[in-house]
Amino acid sequence: MYQAAEDDAERARIRAQLYAPPAGHRAAVRRPPLGGLPASALLAQVAAEDAELAAMRQTGR
Repeated sequence: MYQAAEDDAERARIRAQLYAPPAGHRAAVRRPPLGGLPASALLAQVAAEDAELAAMRQTGR
């Protein structure tokens, strides 16, 4: 296919056509993290659980 192209511009057009998404293709919609919480809330939750586990380790429970 590329051999039939006469110049670099035509090769670029062929490459663009080959690797273009299918007609009617829509980009994936970004979804919030699981549970709908923002990342900062998830990080705060993990930090709280980590602190709780660290306290349990220190007391020997």
